[in-house]
Amino acid sequence: MLWVDDEIELLRAHILFLEKKGYEVVTVSNGTDALDKCRQRTFDLVLLDEMMPGISGLETLQRLKEISPATPVVMVTKSEEENIMDQAIGSKIADYLIKPVNPNQILLTLKKNIHRKEIVTEVTQSGYQQDFQQIALQIDNCKTIDDWMDIYKRIVHWELELSSTDSNMTDMLQMQKEEANNGFFKYIKANYMDWVKPQGAASSPSATRNIALRQRMQATKGVERPMMSVDIFKQKVFPLLDAGEKVFLIMIDNFRFDQWRVLAQEIGDMFDIEEDTYVSILPTATQYARNAIFSGLMPAKIAQMFPDLWVDEDEEEGKNLNEAPLIQTQLDRFRRHDSFSYHKINDSAAADKFMQKFNQLSANHLNVLVVNFIDMLSHARTESKMVRELANNESAYRSITISWFRHSVLAELFKLLAQSQYTVLITTDHGSIRATRPVKIIGDRNTNTNLRYKLGKNLNFNAKDVFVIKDPSAAQLPAPNLSTSYVFAAGDSFFAYPNNYNYYVSYYKDTFQHGGISMEEMIVPLITMRPRKKG
Repeated sequence: MLWVDDEIELLRAHILFLEKKGYEVVTVSNGTDALDKCRQRTFDLVLLDEMMPGISGLETLQRLKEISPATPVVMVTKSEEENIMDQAIGSKIADYLIKPVNPNQILLTLKKNIHRKEIVTEVTQSGYQQDFQQIALQIDNCKTIDDWMDIYKRIVHWELELSSTDSNMTDMLQMQKEEANNGFFKYIKANYMDWVKPQGAASSPSATRNIALRQRMQATKGVERPMMSVDIFKQKVFPLLDAGEKVFLIMIDNFRFDQWRVLAQEIGDMFDIEEDTYVSILPTATQYARNAIFSGLMPAKIAQMFPDLWVDEDEEEGKNLNEAPLIQTQLDRFRRHDSFSYHKINDSAAADKFMQKFNQLSANHLNVLVVNFIDMLSHARTESKMVRELANNESAYRSITISWFRHSVLAELFKLLAQSQYTVLITTDHGSIRATRPVKIIGDRNTNTNLRYKLGKNLNFNAKDVFVIKDPSAAQLPAPNLSTSYVFAAGDSFFAYPNNYNYYVSYYKDTFQHGGISMEEMIVPLITMRPRKKG
């Protein structure tokens, strides 16, 4: 370290203390010599006196930043004048010490600024090690969807904590997440059909005898229908409108809970935030899940009641082009007269157009904005080698997401919303999972192309690897043919055909996919935010 002070000889005891702690201390008595030293070598930290003859501490600081912008500088001063502190902080000092300083103060600032990463890594690893066994027990004891939501949030917490360090425990956490996803898959397999069965219908032959008995069995198993895609407007949007609040609903396609957590760090100082999650319907794909949100209906019901607004898998038409009309059908069904707007942003031109209209939106009770970037990023990562390199793991994928946000229309929009009277809802239709494990499946040429779910006739697969819905009507899903089945991939698996198997696997392995069953795809954020009152 470099210590710059015009009274450096009076600090000999401090220097000896630091040298005994293993630090090499280079000393100079003025700013000019300090700049010369920094040109000659690189220091881990500079302690800089603010009041010196010749070049002042603040001027030295500015020049130091030009020579070595990454070197942390700690300002040491007798003055407590606010404007001096403001100037120093504005010049991005690492810390600020008031004279007289004692050796332990200096040691603390050295640890904060030189050893922070090592200390954070050590403490974080220790915390996860202590929590590891508890998480394992919690996975084994999960009985309800709330239990699974809690465990997923806990895993995401440690995922974010460990990814911000140089930890070697990320592989251990990944194994634990895979174990949790295996348990989650079994839970969904056992309970999903009960959640989505048509009203008044029995979910299985064994339950047809007595509905009351089935309900008692569900209670015993801890089966309770969670909030799902079809419930978002009814349970979240409409109550806010009924309370006289104006609502701004932002639907970020393919937005995972971990991505929300990093976004929350960016906007948390602007809003009071209420964090919740809900369960996406199957398939966890836009055509099904987002249409269910906007209509408040399961896909089979949409196809039945509004055939002009539903597009089957085998049709070439875009699958999410009727979202505004679907919102209107839900308002009409509930006999509501709320005025609303609907906008979708796919590119910068659409973003600019939307922002030009922002001030006009205040006349509406409800404004809905769909943002497609993350879904586009996910697909681009599959198709582009360069994007795959940029987002080569979960942490990098999150990093690209937050980098996009900082330079996107959303960043500007949130600043405007923070100064408005809107209640802001942020949610998504589904998440995604990094698919690493191929599972063989055979189907005819009419089978859909999604890697995480298949629907078609005469599908062949290993039953233990998948969740099968043989009767789509029982899950309120459309059935293009009488013999149509739906098959869903579990955990981090993806479907691959035996024909040209090796090429197929190498192309799609390690890509982010959705449509199947995993915590990342099904347990997704539903966030309520209100502008934080200043004062």
